[in-house]
Amino acid sequence: MEISKIVITGGPCAGKTTAMNWISNAFRERGYDVLFVPETATELITGGVAPWTCKTNSDYQHCHMRFQLDKEKVFEQAAKVMKKDKILIVCDRAALDNKVYMDEATFESVCRFVGASEVELRDQYDAVFHLVTAAKGAEEFYTNANNAARIETVEEAAAMDDKFIEAWTGHPHLRVIDNSTDFTDKMRRLIAEISSFLGEPAPFEIERKYLIEYPDLEWLQSIPSCEKVDIIQIYLKVDENEEIRVRQRGSDGHYIYYLTRKIRINEHKHLKTERRISENEYLNLIMNADASLGRIRKERYCLAYKNQYFQMDVYPFWKDKALAEIEMYDVSDEVFFPEQIKVIKEVTDDPEYKNASLAKHRPE
Repeated sequence: MEISKIVITGGPCAGKTTAMNWISNAFRERGYDVLFVPETATELITGGVAPWTCKTNSDYQHCHMRFQLDKEKVFEQAAKVMKKDKILIVCDRAALDNKVYMDEATFESVCRFVGASEVELRDQYDAVFHLVTAAKGAEEFYTNANNAARIETVEEAAAMDDKFIEAWTGHPHLRVIDNSTDFTDKMRRLIAEISSFLGEPAPFEIERKYLIEYPDLEWLQSIPSCEKVDIIQIYLKVDENEEIRVRQRGSDGHYIYYLTRKIRINEHKHLKTERRISENEYLNLIMNADASLGRIRKERYCLAYKNQYFQMDVYPFWKDKALAEIEMYDVSDEVFFPEQIKVIKEVTDDPEYKNASLAKHRPE
């Protein structure tokens, strides 16, 4: 049985309601049971539980997070006993969306209340798809008419959209679906991104990689839409045409673990499968580490910029350069770097800058 749990999020008037119908139709046709976890805030507020009915916003946020997580557990439990072997759980917003409505102290209190770190709350989902508000790039279609609870102006909606992206930045599979096309094509791009993630028909990964000058880390850490994670990557013994690695990923002592298999198709495209594993699985797998390759340790700065999602890797053995990657739907899409990031050259097809090569030539 394959159970995937994804998040559909976004700013006000982004198309989430319509997206749910598209997802339902598209993936039920492909043999999935599709389960929808309703938006928690709507359920609570409709039922009389709101920030203005509770004593404080903090009291409300504690209730909200507990209900969100408990509800998801019920859906996950149900998924395990269903008849089909492909289950897609779709969360209409999820654990980190309400971080937007909390100050840091309240958010830390909520995390303690549910017994989970920010990393654990964020990375429990397999993928996050952010639909950009119409207030950014399709202003003529922004409206409050179809949602009585929506009161934001265009400017406020655009600012809220940025905050939702910031809340999810750091997730290993965050995709931003913008308004560069008409709305129908926006929905088609969303379905294509989800399909690619699920491996329908095959899990191809399209990425471009750049050698950049060593970035200003203080500047990166000052950006709300940038999140640092620590990564340890270990390669396992495999046949020469395949790459298998395990990865520890997280921060502040809170980590999750992945097993990734990758087969090269061409210079831009790889056949890639990835699954979450337990810490015990990780520890067992690294017993089969390729002794000819060292561990790769790196700090990864995940940066959302102009509806793109960059991952910049800073290595301890380089003091003058770093690597930046971006995954994309179409290899012909233009890449826009912040002016503070200085690109030396593209190295997508240069084997010298593959992590496996770096592990071979700079073993720990």
